[in-house]
Amino acid sequence: MALRITVIGTGYLGATHAAAMAELGFEVLGLDVVPEKIALLSQGRVPMYEPGLEELLGKHVAGIEGSSGRLRFTTSFEEVADFGDVHFVCVNTPQKQGEYACDMSYVESALASLAPHLKRPALVVGKSTVPVGSAERLAAELAAAAPVGEEAELAWNPEFLREGFAVDDTLHPDRIVVGVRSSGAEELLREVYRTPVAEGSPFIVTDFPTAELVKTAANSFLATKISFINAMAEVCEAADGDVAKLAEALGHDDRIGRKFLRAGIGFGGGCLPKDIRAFMARAGELGADQALTFLREVDSVNMRRRGHMVELALEAVGNTSFLGKRVAVLGATFKPDSDDVRDSPALNVAGQIHLQGGQVTVYDPKGMDNARRIFPTLGYADSALEAVRGADVVLHLTEWREFRELDPAELAAAVATPILLDGRNALDPAVWRKAGWTFRAMGRPRA
Repeated sequence: MALRITVIGTGYLGATHAAAMAELGFEVLGLDVVPEKIALLSQGRVPMYEPGLEELLGKHVAGIEGSSGRLRFTTSFEEVADFGDVHFVCVNTPQKQGEYACDMSYVESALASLAPHLKRPALVVGKSTVPVGSAERLAAELAAAAPVGEEAELAWNPEFLREGFAVDDTLHPDRIVVGVRSSGAEELLREVYRTPVAEGSPFIVTDFPTAELVKTAANSFLATKISFINAMAEVCEAADGDVAKLAEALGHDDRIGRKFLRAGIGFGGGCLPKDIRAFMARAGELGADQALTFLREVDSVNMRRRGHMVELALEAVGNTSFLGKRVAVLGATFKPDSDDVRDSPALNVAGQIHLQGGQVTVYDPKGMDNARRIFPTLGYADSALEAVRGADVVLHLTEWREFRELDPAELAAAVATPILLDGRNALDPAVWRKAGWTFRAMGRPRA
């Protein structure tokens, strides 16, 4: 009989995983404890913006005309336990309030709710990002609470999704990592991922601790690379160098590579910041805190970039005060092709300027609703042109394609003063300067 799959937690990770599993041909049942979310997903709609996800849901959600019908949703753990052979846990693990450590309560609650209903052999697979050592403890708790005992087995299969590319990353992963304790668990996961493995995705089998470490280690490396080039931008500004040319030269070294070497206002979102902080906290608990002290400086460099952009904006409006000054901010999300504003550098900069008295107007192609919920006192516009109207300075803070395709001459006619600060080093200085703009980018010469 074909494997049947459940997905517990239908947020960004879970909804994508459930839809992708249906696309791979499995019968899938998704669960969430929020009835409103289940109602929305059952209509083939998603509560977040992720390119291609809504279309994929519409292709498979039961009850939608023309769909395969392979994907359903529920709020019942009993139904999930009865239905599934493999249960993927995809709930959130946010940073604890007031601490660096990871909040494991959602993962623990999901397993505690599922375990009492496991009356036949099943594989429970954690995909959430957790502190190393968690799987060992959770495996014992699962076996103790499940009626089927140790035949309720745990595995760990970290996710490596990039917002804006999540569907493709799930269907065509660049690697599949599974932490397992038995050949049976490995065989089940090889069956789940049979299609991408056949297409060439590497399948890496590890123990629990290594599988748990892969995601946080990867995010820590990426964060370090981003903060490195931003530290170089600080040096370039002091030495009158050009960080974009420096990054280009570095990127030709195969040992370094070109990706993640664009200097700017730094990283944000729901993963990198909280993951490196949780990693530091866990290393301290394990007595290995010295190994990760460099991540404190990585975090510090990243946060410093936001303050530096505020300083550049203040300089642009006269170096005295933002009071009475109109500031346009292009971008609210932490990255393009997403509506995610969690720990967004763009929105943080906008908020800081607003708190210092600036009249800030924000425009973002997809993140407006989420931005309004976090910063309702900011001004919001329906287009980039409307946002910059009458502005004393324009800040480009999220590198949407729409912003790269703007007409500098059209915007110059709308602003009070044609000054542009590129916080992402994504715009062409020559094009903007030719249109009459005073253009400045982080870590680059003024002219």
